[in-house]
Amino acid sequence: MATRMKLKLKTVFVLYFMVSLLGLVYALMQLGQRCDCTDHDLPKDRIISRLRGELHRLQEQMRKSEATKQPQKQPAKPSPPTIFVITPTYARLVQKAELTRLAQTFLHVAQLHWIVVEDSPHKTPLVSELLAKSGLAYTHLHMPTAKDRKLQEGDPSWLKPRGVEQRNEGLRWLREDRRAQPGGDNQQGVVYFADDDNTYSLQIFEEMRSTQRVSVWPVGLVGGMKYERPVVEAGKVVRFHTGWRPSRPFPMDMAGFAVSLKLVLANPEACFDGEAPMGFLESSFLQGLVTMDELEPKADNCSKVLVWHTRTEKPKMKREEALQAQGLGSDPAVEV
Repeated sequence: MATRMKLKLKTVFVLYFMVSLLGLVYALMQLGQRCDCTDHDLPKDRIISRLRGELHRLQEQMRKSEATKQPQKQPAKPSPPTIFVITPTYARLVQKAELTRLAQTFLHVAQLHWIVVEDSPHKTPLVSELLAKSGLAYTHLHMPTAKDRKLQEGDPSWLKPRGVEQRNEGLRWLREDRRAQPGGDNQQGVVYFADDDNTYSLQIFEEMRSTQRVSVWPVGLVGGMKYERPVVEAGKVVRFHTGWRPSRPFPMDMAGFAVSLKLVLANPEACFDGEAPMGFLESSFLQGLVTMDELEPKADNCSKVLVWHTRTEKPKMKREEALQAQGLGSDPAVEV
């Protein structure tokens, strides 16, 4: 653009110079002759008028030329690595609210593919319709949890690991789908396990996008503490700040790490062990992928909390149940 502007200015300058030069030549030719203003003004005016007309014509040609020129194509910027987010979900009163909140967070993240896996023998209309209207790139899967691994009513949430089959199903689909794409095992990308009841800062997704093997960061409101986090010294993770069994291989929450897609594809056997002891689910997946020395600390050397292990309170339905007993309950056709 700057070059074209310089050329345009140069052309205008040359034309004005020519007009001035012709005027000077004409004036010199008249030196020593009697001045008859009436006789000489007319041809001079005609010359100047003709030159101005020529200048105007050339300017119009330049404008038309600029308008018809094809703009120079800027080199396309390479797309950032895709973040593949695997979210296990199950039917409950707050499911739609949780998934809606999560979807609206993900809408602000570039190059994100959401893999939603229902704990169900089939895809449900609620989740199908929510995903179709989300505006996100997504994959909808389902995989029921085995009966002997399901939490029963009244069981504490820590008694059995939840979402194991669903996360493993997401990994299975991801490996099969990526290997069918051009580039196979060499594709850039990041894999993150995002539960539907957590709260995520948008910054955490940009932090994880540069993951080479396994990146880590703090998680707030988890394990009965304000936060758990990797402790970093000289740019390396040396231990973990946690209140329960810090001797575990990787004592951190599911929301506190991301894995490069290349690493996931290069290790097809890596998965979550549903039989792992309580608190060892994350370690069962990471142990075969990375060592502590290879962990990549993010979030300003693990000093900032950018994800929170929040949980929506289970709604109390006493009045609803009382109205149902009277035949006055809420219309079941209204999806909540």
